[in-house]
Amino acid sequence: AVLVLSGAVLTSYVGVTGLIRRMALDRVLPQGFLAENKWRKTNHWIILGFFAVCCSIMVATGGEVGTLAGVYTISFLSVMALFAIGNMLLKVSRSRLPREVRASWPGVVIGLVAVLLGLAGNVLLDPHYVQVFSIYFLVAAAIVGIMFLRVQLLRVVLFVVGSVADQMNNINEGVRGWVRKIIEAINSQSMIYFAKGDDVAELNRAALYVLENEQTNRLTVVHVYEDEDSIPQHLAEHLHVIDQQYPNLRIDFVAVKGCFGPDLIEALSDRLGVPKNYMFLGTPGDRFPYRIEKLGGVRLIL
Repeated sequence: AVLVLSGAVLTSYVGVTGLIRRMALDRVLPQGFLAENKWRKTNHWIILGFFAVCCSIMVATGGEVGTLAGVYTISFLSVMALFAIGNMLLKVSRSRLPREVRASWPGVVIGLVAVLLGLAGNVLLDPHYVQVFSIYFLVAAAIVGIMFLRVQLLRVVLFVVGSVADQMNNINEGVRGWVRKIIEAINSQSMIYFAKGDDVAELNRAALYVLENEQTNRLTVVHVYEDEDSIPQHLAEHLHVIDQQYPNLRIDFVAVKGCFGPDLIEALSDRLGVPKNYMFLGTPGDRFPYRIEKLGGVRLIL
C-alpha cells in the first residue's frame, strides 16, 4: 500500500509538472514557473507550488479523508466532462482531422451524460465539497484569465497610472505655484535705506544687512535732498556697482526732494507701500534734530 501510494504521489508530481510547464510555455500561466533549478534542472517553482496547494487543501478540509475524496472526485469528473466536450468540439470544427480512433456521437453523449450525473450526485451528496473545489477553481481561473487579458489589463493600469500622474502633476504644479507666489510675496517686500552720502563701505554694509537679516531680495536706497546740487555725485554709480556684486539683491535708487523727518517718512511709507519698520538708516550724528523713537519704528544699523 505504501509503495502504491508513493507511486501515485510521484505520478501526480510528474503529471502536474508536465501540465503546468506546458501551460507556461503556451503563456497560459506565468513564465516564472519555467525557472529551472541549476543543480537538478527541475522546475522547482512548479513542484513547490503544487506542494503548497496540496498542503492548503489539507488545511482547508481539516484533513478529513471524505472531504478530500469528494473534492478529488469533483475535480476528476469535471476533467472527464471537459474531455467529452472537447471531443464534441473536434467533431464539429475539425471533422476532417486524421485520427486513429474515432468515438461515435452516441458514445460521447452517453459518456458526457454519465459523467454529469456522477458529478451532480457528488455535489448533492455534500455541497461542502463544491465550496472547497470552487475556491481553488476560481483562483486558478483568475490566474489563467489574467494571463489571457494581461495586455488589456496592463493598458488599463497604464491609463490609470497616467491619469493619476496627470492629476498629481496638476496638484504639484498648483502647490508649486502657490509656494512660489508666497515666496515672491515675501521677497517682494522692499526694504528702504536712507543714504546720506555715497560712501561705498556704508552702502555695501546696508546691502549686506538686508541679505543677512531680511527675507527679501529688494532694497530701495532713498536720498533726501533740499538742493539738487547736494545729491552725492557718485551715489547712483556706487549703487550700480553694489547691485552688480549681489545678483540676488535688486537695488533701486530714489532721490526725494524734501526735509528728512517723521512727516516725510510717513509720506514715503504710504507712497511706496513699505511699513516704517522696514526702513533703516545709519547712525545719525549729534546734529540730528529728531529722536529715534519719533521716526515711527525706523531701524538703526550701527
